[in-house]
Amino acid sequence: MARDFSRAERVAQQIQKEVAQILQRDLKDPRIGMVTVSAVEVSRDLAYAKIYISALLQEDEKAEIAVKQLNESAPFVRSVLAKSMRMRVVPNIKFYLDTSVNEGIRMSKLVDEAIATDTKKAKNNAGDEDDSVE
Repeated sequence: MARDFSRAERVAQQIQKEVAQILQRDLKDPRIGMVTVSAVEVSRDLAYAKIYISALLQEDEKAEIAVKQLNESAPFVRSVLAKSMRMRVVPNIKFYLDTSVNEGIRMSKLVDEAIATDTKKAKNNAGDEDDSVE
């Protein structure tokens, strides 16, 4: 029977869980703020890991500062990760800003505004037609 997930995908899932806990428990830097681990991509040889961070309720500048600070503390995160995971070699990690959540919120607002505008125009057009019938 074939495996459903590759080893790299399973390692990525475990790294995502562990890094989320490390960010919550062990890092006490106020410049990082409230961030969540949205995704992890691990290379096929398990040597490198890209960790995507979404910074909710933060401006773009503060989110960039948080990612920069996380990349500076990446060796510490990697050492704590090595203690919690049973792997021969722990991947080198690099943090990236994931803007998909904020972009999704922005797109949702634009759609809601467009629907509200269309509804308002439809009501105005219906009101104009009622006046012309009388």
